[in-house]
Amino acid sequence: MTRTELVTEKLRLMAVHAHPDDESSKGAATMARYAAEGVEVMVATCTGGERGSILNPKLQGDPYIEEHIHEVRAKEMAEAREILGVQQEWLGFVDSGLPEGDPLPPLPEGCFALEDLDVATERLVRLVRAFRPQVILTYDENGGYPHPDHIMTHKISMAAFEAAGDPERFPEAGEPWQPLKLYYHQGFNRQRTVVLHEALLARGIESPYAEWLERWDKSDMPERTLTTRVPCAEYFPVRDKALIAHATQIDPDGGWFRVPMELQQEIWPTEDYELALSRVDTSLPESDLFAGIRQN
Repeated sequence: MTRTELVTEKLRLMAVHAHPDDESSKGAATMARYAAEGVEVMVATCTGGERGSILNPKLQGDPYIEEHIHEVRAKEMAEAREILGVQQEWLGFVDSGLPEGDPLPPLPEGCFALEDLDVATERLVRLVRAFRPQVILTYDENGGYPHPDHIMTHKISMAAFEAAGDPERFPEAGEPWQPLKLYYHQGFNRQRTVVLHEALLARGIESPYAEWLERWDKSDMPERTLTTRVPCAEYFPVRDKALIAHATQIDPDGGWFRVPMELQQEIWPTEDYELALSRVDTSLPESDLFAGIRQN
């Protein structure tokens, strides 16, 4: 690919997520902003969320939802993608569930986290080659949090970034296409949480972040590097509307929505990322996922 070909390609962004609803809680305002600006945005959803719990207390115990959870979550995803203004494709893997207990129980046979890495990567490579994104968003090596499907999503995203442009890898999966940048979502970072927590307390508002910060203080997880902050406060309400569309997963009266919108927009008006891989020159810190790619 020559530099001229690079800058004249239509801008395209792909976000690779483990389950329906992940796209609305991680980077949703960013995607809505870019989509509104004319960037083509694609969400690749690895699993159907079949083993996800019904987290909205108002819907718990509903026999129809419990029996038809896959169908219900697919309908929620369809509504969310319309709200965000993005395209979306299913990779077709089966939710692994979140194992609990000590020791942890084995993962269920046939689930996404136990898929052969090449088999799972090939499906993502096929979509990357068809959609041709310059930028890919995914999770870090910890999955953002250690859900087995999030960790597997990280693995196939990294593998697909390298394989999609290699004509010798997965030759039946379409014409090679090399993405140029890959970012990790880092929206739930400690810096942002501290700032919002302190801003709430200063205004006499109860903060939902106290327990988060206590867990952070006890954790040995290192601080991540935030390379890229995308201004998108205007689209925070769109993000929340998309999140609420996932009604089985989100309680509209829950902790997600306790921070006043105006305060969020004022105090931390960005969504934040960590640049993990780049095939183009860019200067850090950035405010645009397409820095180094856009035609000046």
